[in-house]
Amino acid sequence: MHLRSYRHGVTTGTTPETSPASGEGERILSPAYAATTIAMFGLIAFVAFEAMAVATVMPTVARDLDGLDLYALAFAAPLASGVVGMVAAGMWSDRTGPVVPLLASMALFSLGLLVCGVAPSMDVLLVGRVLQGLGGGALTVGLYVLVGLCFPSRLRPAVFASFAAAWVLPSLFGPGLAALVADTWSWRWVFLGTVGFVVVALALLAPALRGLEPHLEGVSTPVARLWWAVLGAVAVLVLELLGSAQGVAVGGALVALAGVWVALGRLLPQGSRVLRRGLPSVIATRGLLAGNFFCAEAYIVYVLQDHWSLTPGRAGIALTCVGVVWAAASQVQARLGDRVSHHRAMVVGSCLVLAGLLALAGSVLAHDSGHDPSALLPAAAYVLAGAGMGFAYPRTGVAMLEVSTDRDRGFNSSALSIADSLGAALALSLAGSAFAAAGRTDVDPFLTVFTIAAVGGFLGVLAASRTFSRTSPA
Repeated sequence: MHLRSYRHGVTTGTTPETSPASGEGERILSPAYAATTIAMFGLIAFVAFEAMAVATVMPTVARDLDGLDLYALAFAAPLASGVVGMVAAGMWSDRTGPVVPLLASMALFSLGLLVCGVAPSMDVLLVGRVLQGLGGGALTVGLYVLVGLCFPSRLRPAVFASFAAAWVLPSLFGPGLAALVADTWSWRWVFLGTVGFVVVALALLAPALRGLEPHLEGVSTPVARLWWAVLGAVAVLVLELLGSAQGVAVGGALVALAGVWVALGRLLPQGSRVLRRGLPSVIATRGLLAGNFFCAEAYIVYVLQDHWSLTPGRAGIALTCVGVVWAAASQVQARLGDRVSHHRAMVVGSCLVLAGLLALAGSVLAHDSGHDPSALLPAAAYVLAGAGMGFAYPRTGVAMLEVSTDRDRGFNSSALSIADSLGAALALSLAGSAFAAAGRTDVDPFLTVFTIAAVGGFLGVLAASRTFSRTSPA
């Protein structure tokens, strides 16, 4: 699921570079860049299909494998393990370049798909999801580094635009096709069939990778950073497993939560946890946006089936609409260009996400109160949050790249992706714990989850308001 981070979409333009390769007539499909652009577009489109498909069929998978108690963990596991992959890929890329890390990441991701496809139990499926996360996390960082190496700053907004566009087609047919495959054959083919897409993506990417040279002056990152990533990932998973327990286990959950907090301090730029102005708050905004929105995404299909009795195919339409709206909002904010600064775009987008999450929680509350609202209400609320993501999410990527150099681009790209995945994993773990705990009371567990996401939405707006610094445009 963390591969949804490729939805970051279009960004505003930056100052043109003066080298001949970045002349005013150059475009991302000009001869010098076309092969790389097409390769990355294809890879993201195939990965996007898997992400949409899994979100659609996971309630069915959990019921079939008798693992509803591990539902949230099935989403949190790849996000948490992805952090380890991100740190490893960032270190590897800074030392040698992104080629070998990208190839290794695709192999790990494919292995995870195979394990999930043949899993006889929810426990085995979780192992596959962990492998998917390791590979997908490395892939996220590798593509960010690839953009920084292959494209001048003037063209990077258009590259990110292609990333958003690569989500549109899978958003249109992915959820429906996944539901059809699950009904006609088995949900297992949703995983197994995607392996073939990854092979096609590798064939598309190979020509672009052959044109890259290893770094002449590689940078060695301390290996301790990798161990901190492992600690953060393990702590998030332990938190989800123990968070809904009672008695002594609650103490273990609190220790795990403290472990996540300490690990974040070592993995992100200094000041990110306390929302220091500038880059630290950009990183924090990315993490909060991901945590709040993807927490809602994990449960939107589930709640539409449970409360409004929709089929997986009809419930998946919400995912389709979000994919389209996300890309459209990305296009809108990109066309606004410098008329809307990174700071302002992140604030506006975060406010839209908050409004959508509040409306989503309100629709569940209205249902519980007996008002019987239409299923269109929670779906529309989720889509509104998706519009906010499309407007804010892209700017975090370019804002990070603008202050990065060859020596720290891998670290900063890694930190952005870590905030993305670990933020979502932490939110899902907290939500999963709250969901299980609420199930033992008279409180609607879905209302609990969406309320937690909305509270996080307020923190997201606060973080976005602090992304402005004296060294960047207001």
